[in-house]
Amino acid sequence: MTKADIIETVSSTCGFSKKESAELVECVFSLVKGCLESGEDLKISGFGKFEVKQKNSRRGRNPQTGEVLEISARKILSFKPSQLLKAAVNKD
Repeated sequence: MTKADIIETVSSTCGFSKKESAELVECVFSLVKGCLESGEDLKISGFGKFEVKQKNSRRGRNPQTGEVLEISARKILSFKPSQLLKAAVNKD
């Protein structure tokens, strides 16, 4: 599913115009992005939890040359689905 598909679904399901649906979807995505950029966790009941985690720097190796190099510290985004979402996905 793409963003355009989401906009189309919101438009047809909720009775909004495509322009209103696009603005609504963009607004929701920008809120989610802003929350995660600031380092906050985002929990959506019945869906899951997005977490920003800090990874420390570590030593790595280039598999082609065998050269040892430093992998810099960084933030990663992880998602943990809720039990309801897991159950819905695994439903037969």
